[in-house]
Amino acid sequence: MSHNEHLSPDTQPTAGSQSEYGVALSEPQAPQSQSADISPSKGTDTARLAATEAMSDSTPLTAWERWAVGASESQFNALSGAVGGFTSGIVTCPLDVIKTKLQAQGGFASQLPAGHTRVYKGLFGTASVIWNQEGLRGMYRGLGPIIMGYLPTWAVWFTVYNKSKRFLGEYHDNSFVVNFWSSVVAGGSSTIVTNPIWVIKTRLMSQSTSHDRARFSLFPKGANTPTSRPTLHQPWHYKSTWDAARKMYTTEGILSFYSGLTPALLGLTHVAVQFPAYEFLKLKFTGREMGAAPVPGEDEKAHWFGILSASIMSKILASSATYPHEVIRTRLQTQRRPMPGYEYMQGLGGTQAGTNGSAQPPNAGPKYKGIVSTVRTMLREEGWRAFYAGLGTNMTRAVPAATVTMLTYEYTMSNLNRMRTTGKAKMQQEQSERREFSGV
Repeated sequence: MSHNEHLSPDTQPTAGSQSEYGVALSEPQAPQSQSADISPSKGTDTARLAATEAMSDSTPLTAWERWAVGASESQFNALSGAVGGFTSGIVTCPLDVIKTKLQAQGGFASQLPAGHTRVYKGLFGTASVIWNQEGLRGMYRGLGPIIMGYLPTWAVWFTVYNKSKRFLGEYHDNSFVVNFWSSVVAGGSSTIVTNPIWVIKTRLMSQSTSHDRARFSLFPKGANTPTSRPTLHQPWHYKSTWDAARKMYTTEGILSFYSGLTPALLGLTHVAVQFPAYEFLKLKFTGREMGAAPVPGEDEKAHWFGILSASIMSKILASSATYPHEVIRTRLQTQRRPMPGYEYMQGLGGTQAGTNGSAQPPNAGPKYKGIVSTVRTMLREEGWRAFYAGLGTNMTRAVPAATVTMLTYEYTMSNLNRMRTTGKAKMQQEQSERREFSGV
């Protein structure tokens, strides 16, 4: 065999066999020596080390994120509602005190001595009187019941509202109808649960101050023993939330805690207007439903401005339409119930507790006996303007309160949903790293 047979047409040697040349031709060698130096056990150790380092570098799952992953929507709504109500109560408590004073003082008018003028006049006039006589403590009188009331009120309300929306949504396609009835159901539930707290709050805020002590007593001493029933001999007789609850129970009975429940339930018309309006306006302004957070990349400033606008507009609409029921409820709540045994006192020529605890002649029943009776009495004695007493102050209080509540609720829900998403991602990463670590 000629050696030219192994030449290509371009006179380049072809790849002949090594045996034909008698020598081993050098060929490109793979880096087998390096891979050969790493044993399977060493490779496993290296992979495990890399996985361990990756796990140590990842952000650990926080306690809040772990809770958020396992929490339900009801828990999210309850917590967000409680936080929103708590924040709103602290921010707007002074305005609530002023509003309650203005609403309640009309009930005292017929019991004032001749020449005694009204004490509270307008927002700033009432604030000035409270500040001069009671200081900062007076501006936050009733804060305890407010906090105790707002926490369960909004926790129950948002929980029941969202559950009702999901339930009713299965049977009806009209979102406005679903939101309307969900608001009514949620409002009724929260009102029944928390009415005793609001009665105590109203009593604490509306009771008269030291300027009345020398003039007249709104809470005359009853015919009772000091050990069984507290003596009500001075206008400033409720010292705290617990003290008010104890005295109300021992002197008036359990029904006193549900004074004004009927007009409070009529107040469901308020939330039946406010929240469907809020849902509608928020959807128009932000494109998202209540409780939904802005999507990544969305203009967050526009989103929160939309929530702010929807809160203000819906609250003004609801308050304007349903305010008279609040005045009626306040009158009924601040009126003390007759003490047990007052019929016997009448026979002896004694007195009984009347409007807001003031003394009434024998044989005279409670001044306000129900919604219809209250409306008639107020119209006869004070005119239609009495039904809008404190409306300006109420707007000054209610609009910021609603705004703070909804902004806080939406913000808390947004953060909880974000924590849930982050927590799930971290948990999946941890599980993936554990599988990788154990599988190698």
